[in-house]
Amino acid sequence: MAQRYNKKTLSFKQKIGTGILVVLLVIGGVVYKLADRYLIEHVEVVVADDAAAAGEASDSAVTAEEVNAVSDDWSYSSDDIQIKIDQVQTGSGSDQITYFVADVVLEDASSLQSAFADNSFGTNITEVTSEIAENNDALFAVNGDYYGFREDGVIIRGGTVYRDNPVRDAMALLSDGTMETYNEEEIDSSELLAQGVTNTLSFGPILIQDGQITSDFSSVKIDTNFGNRSIQNANPRTAIGMIAPNHYVFVVVDGRNEGYSRGMTLTELAQLMQDLGATEAYNLDGGGSSTMYFMGRVVNNPQGKNQERGVSDILYIKE
Repeated sequence: MAQRYNKKTLSFKQKIGTGILVVLLVIGGVVYKLADRYLIEHVEVVVADDAAAAGEASDSAVTAEEVNAVSDDWSYSSDDIQIKIDQVQTGSGSDQITYFVADVVLEDASSLQSAFADNSFGTNITEVTSEIAENNDALFAVNGDYYGFREDGVIIRGGTVYRDNPVRDAMALLSDGTMETYNEEEIDSSELLAQGVTNTLSFGPILIQDGQITSDFSSVKIDTNFGNRSIQNANPRTAIGMIAPNHYVFVVVDGRNEGYSRGMTLTELAQLMQDLGATEAYNLDGGGSSTMYFMGRVVNNPQGKNQERGVSDILYIKE
């Protein structure tokens, strides 16, 4: 009887052990898939190694005297670039909103550029906005569309097509200094390049098109990635708008910090962009990503903690 009991007990324990092992393997597989999708870097294209990037920055650097530049904490003016930043506060108490508006006028559209984190294209490759900006000798920068958090969209940067999976409304910057908003599924990337598109950003939604606010934004959906917050609520925001060719307006809204700034809804952001005179305007990645950099410092208060979040790309201004 004792031997039979021991065999039964051992068999039961073996089954329990096997069950636990199976559960652990399943959990491990799920954790690995999540890590692989959202955490592990996947480099698809190395744009430039660090040494090459440093060499290019050194070769292209110009002195303030060469471009007749004058600047202070909130403005920069040279032969080719004018930047003026204003901090604005509206409301009070729990309804207070704090945001930053950068009015940018360029002599040449090539002064507005894009850059990838770590000079590499792929998923889950991140650096903070200020670090990417400094590595590219940027005068001014904002976070981009965080393309690396997704695997779709049409991503053209510097005239090169890096991803061609059309799914949403997007924004394009052209070599003539204009900005256009469009539906990725209605025009292919080769036609975009033929039209002179140098950079596209794939996030959204479109805020202003042909001078008009596009919708009430009640059913906007950018993607369904794990961990996303609702895009309809008041949140930190980043947006770009065009007033006229080579005349842009960038807005970064702080949020999630009661008494300082609650953030903006998309409707509020669209109205602001229209009030600022934008004929085209587009919503970029927001939330903890929303960051404005100028002349070596972060202007706003990212995440309500003065703490930047890593992003995959930026838009920046450079001599």
